[in-house]
Amino acid sequence: MDALVADLVLPGHASMYVMSAMETSRELIRYSSYRYEFATVAVAHSLFALEQVLAERLAADEPLQVLIEWAGEAGLVPSGLTAELDRSRRLRDGLAQGTVTSAAFGPGRAVVLVRAVFDAVSLLLRPPPATGTVAGDPSRAVPDDRLARLWAEHRRALYPDSFRGVDIEGVELILLDADVAGLVQRELNGGLDDGGIAHLWACIADLDTIVPLINSAYCASYFAKLRTIARLAGARHVPSAT
Repeated sequence: MDALVADLVLPGHASMYVMSAMETSRELIRYSSYRYEFATVAVAHSLFALEQVLAERLAADEPLQVLIEWAGEAGLVPSGLTAELDRSRRLRDGLAQGTVTSAAFGPGRAVVLVRAVFDAVSLLLRPPPATGTVAGDPSRAVPDDRLARLWAEHRRALYPDSFRGVDIEGVELILLDADVAGLVQRELNGGLDDGGIAHLWACIADLDTIVPLINSAYCASYFAKLRTIARLAGARHVPSAT
């Protein structure tokens, strides 16, 4: 049984909670030769770690099913891996609903699903790539400022990879994202001038147009949050006449 879990290596830089959940799931598989049901429980337990890491990486408080979908849409987790993660999620839901028993399957199948969680967590714990769209450190802003807090959260979210080069109603999404990022950062770093304020309100109008038309849950959520942030920045000013 030790050989079966030998490649389930705990990822570095994880929180104590995540490390504990993953180690427990691995040990449950190890001891499933003594208690068959431990294999199924190991899969369900590993999802505690996955849900925690997904929520932090996506800066979202959503059900696990939604988080897995968004991670796939954002390009954080390959599609084949998201399918395995969703199988584990359905197993956990079945256990909670009483439609699946703890003896659903043995250690061989359990280790495949738990390995998928280990692989996904390792991918998700990699630092996000620098986008080059913003400068400065929003953490230096006033801690109680809601704009600064939401902006810091949004910067941790990954741009939806499948929407690069996509435009809606003549608005190129990635350029709109970059424009709003620059304007919000300028507002936090000292304030916008009249030209910047007018540009910000034009971006807000574009966000109002495109958000209802986006057909991806993750992308729609990403730009809806960006719109909220832009409106908070805009609310600090009376827009100039154009």
